[in-house]
Amino acid sequence: MNKYCSYAAIIYVTDVEHESVMRMFDWEDLAVSGDEQVYKTAVIQRDGKKLRVICAKQDEMGMTASATLTTKIVYHFHPEYIIMAGIAAGTGSIKKETADQEFGDVLLATSVWNFSNGKYVPPKKAELVFGEIGFNPRPTMVTLEGSYFDEIKKYADSDKNEFCVHLGPLASGTAVVADLTVLKTRILRGFNDTEGVEMEGYGVAYAACHAVEPKPKVIIAKSVCDFADDRKDDNYQKFASFTSTGFVKDLIEKVLPYSEQAVIE
Repeated sequence: MNKYCSYAAIIYVTDVEHESVMRMFDWEDLAVSGDEQVYKTAVIQRDGKKLRVICAKQDEMGMTASATLTTKIVYHFHPEYIIMAGIAAGTGSIKKETADQEFGDVLLATSVWNFSNGKYVPPKKAELVFGEIGFNPRPTMVTLEGSYFDEIKKYADSDKNEFCVHLGPLASGTAVVADLTVLKTRILRGFNDTEGVEMEGYGVAYAACHAVEPKPKVIIAKSVCDFADDRKDDNYQKFASFTSTGFVKDLIEKVLPYSEQAVIE
């Protein structure tokens, strides 16, 4: 079995997320022969040992791009952890009487599910009806679990954590959601404990969980920048990117257990 060749790899999508990720560590460009993707690398110290971190920005939004980039990173770098940081829409007060999420709160995925899967059918045969369009959802899910996740939850609940963290499912889809009707009938109807909505996490988790050995452990930690309604705008994207990457940086520098295989000799 091949050993881990790096400690952690961070994937992100937008230019706003890129700015926050670039502030995390002292990155250097890393070229891979035959691959046009731009990678960056940094070396950090943990317990007197050196660990390599990789990051890469998707060239477009969506699960196809995230699954492809995850697969390439696993192939090139064999990271012990594959981490997606960035921004997401929170479910806010939709599923509860009072709002339990604020802008910048971190949504830590315990699972990610694809709400786009399904079949368009005549309305009279549909579970969900939108005007004259009928749809039967067939969601698929990847559960994230393991001893490393127990360490993350312990840290998130501790006084050492400076960020507000919500644990629960995240929903991934093929389009941006900015309508409460879609959120209520299409997403929360499927899994009413869903904490947020985004477009890439399922692709990362699926690709990582079906990768060749050694499979990376998956962390999806995105922060709330809007609430998927008609007030959706970009005003809180920088702040959400800041809190997401701040929490991920803490995990990398303080929390995540690492294998001796990932240590730079």
